Amino acid sequence: QVQLVESGGGLVQAGGSLTLSCVASGRILSTYAMGWFRQAPGREREFVAAIRRTAGSTVYADSVKGRFTISSDNAKNTLTLQMNNLRPEDTAVYYCAFDRSYSASLLIPRNYDYWGQGTQVTVSS
Repeated sequence: QVQLVESGGGLVQAGGSLTLSCVASGRILSTYAMGWFRQAPGREREFVAAIRRTAGSTVYADSVKGRFTISSDNAKNTLTLQMNNLRPEDTAVYYCAFDRSYSASLLIPRNYDYWGQGTQVTVSS
């Protein structure tokens, strides 16, 4: 059984920063990529950022480029999202996700195999 647990969410003023972390436990035999998604009330879950395990290459949603940085520690099975210059529109529940094997697109939630329960990020104006 695999479990992902996010932490680091909270309330921050616009322009501030937060660092989200995701720790995986259980039997994870392989990981192709790790990603962050977010979901605001009344909206569908949307892609934020992802990182490929082997190459370390990253991809970001246009809305967060230049502000967010995704990183991972493969030895510890952890995933981090550094969020800077936060905006009110960043307010959402943030979820981490692991993809066990190759997926053509890292932007689609259904391509990920394991999900955390989410951590709330609220940005005040």
